[in-house]
Amino acid sequence: MAVTLSLADRLSSASANGNLPEVLLLLQSGASVNGRNIFKRTALQVVKLSSTAVVEALLDAEADPNLRDPVLGLTVTHDAAREGFADTVRALLAHGADVNLADERGNLPLHLAAKWGRVEAVRVLVGATADPLKANVDGHTAEQLALLTQNKHFKHFLSLMITNGHGQRTFF
Repeated sequence: MAVTLSLADRLSSASANGNLPEVLLLLQSGASVNGRNIFKRTALQVVKLSSTAVVEALLDAEADPNLRDPVLGLTVTHDAAREGFADTVRALLAHGADVNLADERGNLPLHLAAKWGRVEAVRVLVGATADPLKANVDGHTAEQLALLTQNKHFKHFLSLMITNGHGQRTFF
């Protein structure tokens, strides 16, 4: 017996595959952009993060960039920052993504970008984050995570910081 997928499942599949024509067709056919698939995730939550055009199409159709993953409490901004898709982070920010939403461990998207050495994502996030020196539940700032993981790019992250006139480290 053939399985018939819901519009939400079909939209999620097209989104996960970065298939822009199929995403647009499904949206025009009435698929709810914030509809949940069989795994309780939206098309934006499963999007192929490197496909900024698909991300933008979903956001233009009013996908909610601040919905949390039902398992880990991450937003798509956390995912894009962790994986280093700076253009996707920019698109999310332009459509109202809140970079100050923390995951269940208190990590902002900035923490994840720093931890994984995603320099360009750090550059995008640093100015948009209300408190770039905020600590997560383990007491680590984004800078400390970069140092703790000793990611090969952590020196680049540190180069994004300057010392202000009061001897305090701050972002530029």
